This record gives sequence, structure tokens and C-alpha cells, in this order.
Amino acid sequence: MADTTPCDEPPRGRRGLGPGRSRGRGRWLGARAVGVAALLALALTAAACGGDDDDASGDGGAPKGSLTIADAGFTESKILADMYGELLTKAGYTVERTSVSSTEIAQSSLESGQIDVMPQYVATYADLLNSLVNGKDAPAVSSSDLDASVAALRELATGKGLTVLDPADAVDQNAFAVTKDFATEHNLKTLSDLGASGLEVKIAATAECPTRPFCQPGLEETYGIKISEVLATGFDTAQTKAAVRDGTAQLGLVATTDATVEDYNLVILTDDKKLQNADNLVPIVNSDSLTPEISSALNALAPVLTTADLAELNKKVDADRERSSDVAKEYLRSKNLLA
Repeated sequence: MADTTPCDEPPRGRRGLGPGRSRGRGRWLGARAVGVAALLALALTAAACGGDDDDASGDGGAPKGSLTIADAGFTESKILADMYGELLTKAGYTVERTSVSSTEIAQSSLESGQIDVMPQYVATYADLLNSLVNGKDAPAVSSSDLDASVAALRELATGKGLTVLDPADAVDQNAFAVTKDFATEHNLKTLSDLGASGLEVKIAATAECPTRPFCQPGLEETYGIKISEVLATGFDTAQTKAAVRDGTAQLGLVATTDATVEDYNLVILTDDKKLQNADNLVPIVNSDSLTPEISSALNALAPVLTTADLAELNKKVDADRERSSDVAKEYLRSKNLLA
């Protein structure tokens, strides 16, 4: 069912991503039918989270219409959806905000037009749509190549009545961190450096890491990293980062958009051989709702938002307990995207 947490309440914690292709950002739950009660809850949540009518006319004079913008129920998605809302309000639309933590409800609602706009991740969403269109055993269409992944996503989305706008420079991927001291001692800047060092390491990660291609198998096959043990501490958790900081593990599975990594005296090793897929943030829009004004407003964010920016925005919400809506508005103003 739709998340009925008030829209201005700070989200509680980060989302749980894993080292697989579908990484927990609203994981696909199967092809169950969407219940009437669930969709009713979605509609009620959207109404409760409506935008500020005083600003609805934006730069465009009279309001152009109403748009429902959804997030997937975790911090990063909320921040992006709030940014989209601000940009579209400025463009003259009345915006309603909702939060939908179920991927199947979100997908059905995007296709039906109950949701007009939602942030997604290029590679993860391409593989989701691929599984819906071609079956769960279909070969992956995503890769570390952003342009190729976007092209595949756009082709799949078109058949679902959806349009993929410009992806942001910001990318949320699995990443692997070591302590700054460990990196300095062994002259490590990249995962290739770690592989070439011949060092044997323990990795703090998810319990699934030994079988996921983007975790242990990929590290061993792509980089030649010697992993002696996997400690099941979770993805990008405090326990994972503490295990690396304290020396229980030498390598930890984190996220590229986690700004708290430095708080643990850790540094991310560059994925120089591009093991991870291109999970750049991207707006998905119901094609029947799309206008040139919507495209222009949302595409303005794409070249501005960086991975480092997004990490800091996540930190402001998760660590500093600021509201995602306030963080989004402040950021857009700092980049001259709002008046």
C-alpha cells in the first residue's frame, strides 16, 4: 500500500540497496494485481501531500494543470521528487506529492496516469521494465554504459506509455570503501590498485554478496581482488562502515551517494573498470501527461546535479534531520534553478 507518512516528515534512515541488479530501490515484488484499496490509499496520500497552491502559477501565469509526483519512500527518492515538484511548480503546474514504496503499485500508477512523474534509476529501471516486457529470465539490457542503458530504457518505456527524460550526472551505485590509512599505506586509489596489490581482504557487505555479480564475483573476476571472507553486515549500514573503520574488515560495501563515509575515516576506491551499472537518476513521465514545459523544467536539473551534491543532500536529511522539501528547495536556489 502507499506510504502514508506525512510528506514533510523527515524520512527515517536510508534505503537498503544490495549488490544485485535490482537493488532495493522499490524492488519488484511480482506481477500481482493492484488492489482497489491500495490505489485508493495512493490517491488519498497524494491529496494529503498536495503542493502549495499559492505558488501554483509559477512563471507561467495561470496554472497549467495538476501533476502528481511520486517518490519511492526513501530519502534520496523523496529529495528528487521534491526537486521535481519545485521545478514544475515554477513552470506553472499545481503539484501534488505522494510516496509509494511498492514498485508494482508505482509502475501500474505511472502507466495509468495516476502518477505523472517519478524519479528512477537508469539501469535498475531498464532491467525492471525488461523483466516485465520480456520475462524475468530475459538477458539484462543495462550496463555501465549510460548512453546504451538509456537507449534500452527509452525503447522499453515507450511501449509502456512512459517517457524517459534526461538522466542526471548524479549516479547512485554500489561502491567499495577502505580506511584512508589503509589506502595511503598501500597506495590505493582504485579497485584495480587493490587487485594488483595482492592483498587478501575481508569484505563487510550483504549476505548475498558471494553470489551477486556486482559484489564478490565481480570484484574477483574483474579486478582480481582476493576476498577471504564476507561479513554479513548489510549494504551501506553503520555496522558495515564501522567494521571497516575498526579493522574487522578491510573493504566495505557502501553507496556512492553516502556522504557519511568520510565520518568513518573511509574513502571509496574508484570503480575504474566500470563493474557497476549506470544507475543515474532520471525522471520518468507518463507520456500522456508530458508537455514541452515539463521536459524543459525537469531536464534543467540533469547537468547540474552531481553525485557529490546528492550525497550531501542525503546527509542533510538523514544525519541533520532537515526536511527533504527544504533541502530540495535550498539546493535548487543555490544553483539558480528557482527564482
